Amino acid sequence: MAKQPATSEIGRRHYRWKELGLLIVPFLILLLEMFQLPLAQYYKASIDTNSQLIPFSTSILPNVHDLVPILGLIAAIVVVHILLNIFFPKADQMLFPIVALLSGLGVLMALRNGPDASTGSDPNLGSKQLLWVLIGLVAFLVTLFALRHMDWLRRYKYTWAVLGLVLVGITLGNALRVKNLDSPTHDQLNFGPFALQPSELLKIIIVIFFAAYLSENRDVIAEGGFRLGPLTLPPMRQLGPLLLMLGISLALFLGVRELGLALLIYGIFLSMLYLGSGKLSYALGGLAIFFLLGFVGYTLFSYVRSRFAAVGLNMVNWQAWDANVIDFARNGAGLQVAQGLIAISSGGILGTGFGLGHASALVPVAQSDMVVSVLGEEFGLAGLFALIGFYLVLIYRGFRIAIEARDPFYQLLAAGLTSIFGIQTLVISAGNLKLLPLTGIPLPFLSYGGSSVIANFLIIGILMRISHNTALEREGLA
Repeated sequence: MAKQPATSEIGRRHYRWKELGLLIVPFLILLLEMFQLPLAQYYKASIDTNSQLIPFSTSILPNVHDLVPILGLIAAIVVVHILLNIFFPKADQMLFPIVALLSGLGVLMALRNGPDASTGSDPNLGSKQLLWVLIGLVAFLVTLFALRHMDWLRRYKYTWAVLGLVLVGITLGNALRVKNLDSPTHDQLNFGPFALQPSELLKIIIVIFFAAYLSENRDVIAEGGFRLGPLTLPPMRQLGPLLLMLGISLALFLGVRELGLALLIYGIFLSMLYLGSGKLSYALGGLAIFFLLGFVGYTLFSYVRSRFAAVGLNMVNWQAWDANVIDFARNGAGLQVAQGLIAISSGGILGTGFGLGHASALVPVAQSDMVVSVLGEEFGLAGLFALIGFYLVLIYRGFRIAIEARDPFYQLLAAGLTSIFGIQTLVISAGNLKLLPLTGIPLPFLSYGGSSVIANFLIIGILMRISHNTALEREGLA
């Protein structure tokens, strides 16, 4: 029997040249934007002081100390790239450069938004986001090394379900402490200087459970067991656990009162049910139930009604607003949406330039909920299209990993995790553009927040591990 080559020998033989070449793009963008930011701040200061002449001086350029965070991030990305070459040479070569670019832009946006944030200036916001990205890179590597054999994820599906229930219980217990039961709360648990959002881990756990359960029962679920009107539903023995997990997860909507979390969890459920069964009728029936539940939420919670009212703001004919609408747009839930749309429109096609916009100071929660508006103002419509393009490539590579996987569990797991990126990007971008009610879920890798960054890197780690294992299986090296 021929001796199989060692992993290090494979790495030397198959260097990840495509990944290395693609990493040059985020490196150049990060360095150029770091040089542009102090120039933009100096230019704005000159305008604010009514200075007629703006003399150029090298003293306003960033020094080595100012570049340390970005250089440190680039160094960390290079180290991860080298480790991928040594230990995971067969993993997808396009995912990591896209993630490096998006997370680097997230650090830059936090660095830019922090000093100007309308809801509390924080000059250290960029440093905090950088720290979370570095921790995320460590979590990414740990995931890759820990998931050498991924079958235990499938075997312990009910353990994952119990862990999800624990996270739901902790979150609900924390949320019910809020006295105002008709306003959204953040599912955030504080541990000294650190804060954890259980929902960020819950979404991964839900996908793992659904992938394991659907891959085990996909034939029975696809065939159906009984009819409910025009729909053919699976037997309750197979459908019951799915509905139970979904119902308990959606209980977060009633407890945390966060519309975005409900949209995300229900979207994951519909996506995986369709992917696991291949029946469009299940997805359409689930959408009908979703609209019914949405109407119930609209009736119960006034904040949901105000979010829908913000979608109906007529920003074109604003001169015809009455006093109530003006007050709603200035002080109510319409403030974020109105200011965000004004910021995007002022950016035009090419934008005002990085650091030259005003959205971070005028739009509430610009560093997380409204980061799309800041990007739209400073990078313009072209920048938004480029950003959407990066996310589309990320989603495409995730689904390609799912298609190439041989095991149904890995296929559903990769597709479900990729769906998280697609749903979150769609919901938060549409909310910023007044196409959907604005929600508080983060834009992957770009919005400020540690829990979100770490959870996203965990997802990327799982996807790249699946792609690496699939390639080894195809070549008979596993």
